[in-house]
Amino acid sequence: MMIREFAWQCPRGVAIVGLSLLALYSALRILWPSVGEPAGTVMALFGLIAVLVWGKELRGSAALWLLLAVIGVQAFSWVLGYFHHPDWVSSNPEVDRLAKLFIFIGIAWWLGGSTRWTLAFWTAGVIGYVIAAFVHGGGVQEWLAGLNGHRVGFGIRNNQHGSMLFGVCLLGLVVFSRRVFMHSGRGRLPLIFVWGLLTLVSLTGVLIGQTRAVWLALCVAAIVGIAIWLMWLAKSHGARHMLRSVFIVSCVLVVVGMGAMYAFKDTLSQRIARESPVIEKVLDGDLQNVPYSSVGIRIHTWVAAGEWIAERPLVGWGGEGRGLVIDHTDWLPDWIKKHYGHLHNFFLEVWVAYGVLGLGVIAALAFWIGRGTWLAWRAGVIPNDIALFGAAFFVYWMIVNQFESYNSFWTGVYVHNLIVGGLVTHIWRWQLESGQRVLVWPTRRSM
Repeated sequence: MMIREFAWQCPRGVAIVGLSLLALYSALRILWPSVGEPAGTVMALFGLIAVLVWGKELRGSAALWLLLAVIGVQAFSWVLGYFHHPDWVSSNPEVDRLAKLFIFIGIAWWLGGSTRWTLAFWTAGVIGYVIAAFVHGGGVQEWLAGLNGHRVGFGIRNNQHGSMLFGVCLLGLVVFSRRVFMHSGRGRLPLIFVWGLLTLVSLTGVLIGQTRAVWLALCVAAIVGIAIWLMWLAKSHGARHMLRSVFIVSCVLVVVGMGAMYAFKDTLSQRIARESPVIEKVLDGDLQNVPYSSVGIRIHTWVAAGEWIAERPLVGWGGEGRGLVIDHTDWLPDWIKKHYGHLHNFFLEVWVAYGVLGLGVIAALAFWIGRGTWLAWRAGVIPNDIALFGAAFFVYWMIVNQFESYNSFWTGVYVHNLIVGGLVTHIWRWQLESGQRVLVWPTRRSM
């Protein structure tokens, strides 16, 4: 059955412009932001218009309805806040705070349901970031400092964000490694070399970025990903093939783990042990006496956020909610109020700002993407490795956003939309080919 490339149902010139803008956004958003950022804005708006004009069969997609819902929730929270605490609300609803997480609609349209284009633009994003990590910040000297035990951020906002980006790169490079080694063309050896170089750089970047949440997220995502892969192997190839794969994967993990421990033993042990007193007090329930360390600051601001959430749990305090928690919680130290303006937890920030309604829309989006990916994979539209990457990335993204509100900053918005756009384009392709929807209302049975 021929794939209906819906992005090309619009005029060819329009599709070329859209793909060109997407290429600039994926490759240059980090490397050359003065070009990549405006290209992404135009691409997203142009893509949304294209869906509405030429995407006749996609206008009713849940993604567009959820975009309307998220705009409505933000506007509703702002209106209620205007009457309840007018001095603490912004001059406008600032609907872009959550609406920017729907840039993936334009990306999904321009990708046209193509696996090849999806992998190409994801690869462009990886290469663009790896180059940026050597160009921005301290360049090669910063990498040398990192190898000598110093924590580095590669010139990307702060240390956590640079490390998070390398975590995403490493996750993707590992999941899609089979495509590289199974490539049979003339460029096989150069391709393997480039893959190996990018993987080594990404692994090193994760280690010298020294972000514990990224280490934790990668470990859990790896466990989940390997478990899913092994279950699939056992079902499709039998237990013997699965056991052989377990042995190979175990050997690789042991070698990589021992190598990392040997090269970064002091760095790893110091970062892991530094917060032990904080963890002990949290486990004992002694939150008031938790020191204001890296983890301690998060604990205290989360407790403060809980107090504000308890006052307005359904609709929140509006788009400035996270700032209100920091600035107007009396018991937080002044130096915290001076140096921090967010809660280091995206989901708490959404809850404080937009209440259960805001969290509900974000949860509905995650559910729609997850179920759509599952259905498209079962139908053979989404390849195995893309579906596996989607599952592993979801676990990774959920964990890292518990400790840093990446989706509130441009780095997280970029990663979220580029990856979700690649998944949604396959979901839309499945919908068009099958005539089915991800979410179907149950029909009433006739008596």
